[in-house]
Amino acid sequence: MKRKLIAALACRVQGERLYGKPVQNLVKGKTILDQILDTVERLPGIETSVLGISEGIENQVFVKIAKRRGIPYIFGDEIDVLSRLIQCAHITAATDVYRVTTECPFTHFEPFERAWSSHVEKGNDVTVCDGVPEGTAFEIYRLQALLTSHERGTQHHRSEGCSRYVREHLGEFQVEVISPEPACARSDLRLTVDYPEDLALCRRVYEHFREQAPLIPLREIVQFLDARPELKALVASYVDTRRIWPENP
Repeated sequence: MKRKLIAALACRVQGERLYGKPVQNLVKGKTILDQILDTVERLPGIETSVLGISEGIENQVFVKIAKRRGIPYIFGDEIDVLSRLIQCAHITAATDVYRVTTECPFTHFEPFERAWSSHVEKGNDVTVCDGVPEGTAFEIYRLQALLTSHERGTQHHRSEGCSRYVREHLGEFQVEVISPEPACARSDLRLTVDYPEDLALCRRVYEHFREQAPLIPLREIVQFLDARPELKALVASYVDTRRIWPENP
């Protein structure tokens, strides 16, 4: 059976701490979501991105983005994010789903090809990159792993923490965690946008590396931040050093 990998990107404008995170500008005319979509387009093996848009008139902005970029989209339940990822796979007849969150403009893309190859060759249910700065990890799921998580999980497992069921039931799945190169194993850094300070930091990063965008090497971002302690201090109180996935599941 030929495998088909798509990127399922869950989108909504609502946010407790910062409204409209995916459509916030990194620079004029370039949103966080644009940067993510531009990155995905350059990852070999991903056939298309699909926007999994939360229901609600306020989220129509994402329809305009999908039409402008010529990519498919679906509408789904605001809370049940997992069902939106599944719908994204269904409308494209995908066998596998690449997932990043849409408030995270910089992905550790370098291990992606190795991760996708390993995912297919080993028959993994889930293959992830973890142990990197918060907001730069990625996950690859077999569609069946998402369906199982939705069927057996509760609302707690179907919300934004889409990987919770797998992480709590590792014995039911074949999971591989790809470790980053040592220079990128920096859980003390944060590159997600949840607070205004996060946005200020990510804007500085993007402005500095604009000519390299969208594929900005994570090791270079790390070096940039290490040389600017004032930027790291902006978000220091929000840093969460805990891993999402165990090193040896």
